[in-house]
Amino acid sequence: MPKVLISDKLSTEAISIFESAGINVDFKPGLSAEELKQIIHNYDGLAIRSATKVTAELLHWPET
Repeated sequence: MPKVLISDKLSTEAISIFESAGINVDFKPGLSAEELKQIIHNYDGLAIRSATKVTAELLHWPET
């Protein structure tokens, strides 16, 4: 099953859309950039709004 990290505040309806599509969701708003780097490799996708800043470094961060 695909796994998505939601790292910004989203509505419960948005989370339900992912789950009804068979996607496992971890809802963790408020992660620091460092915390995100440590766990991003565990996910198939990342759902954000404007609070999370996604950089090339983050997308290419090696597994730890």
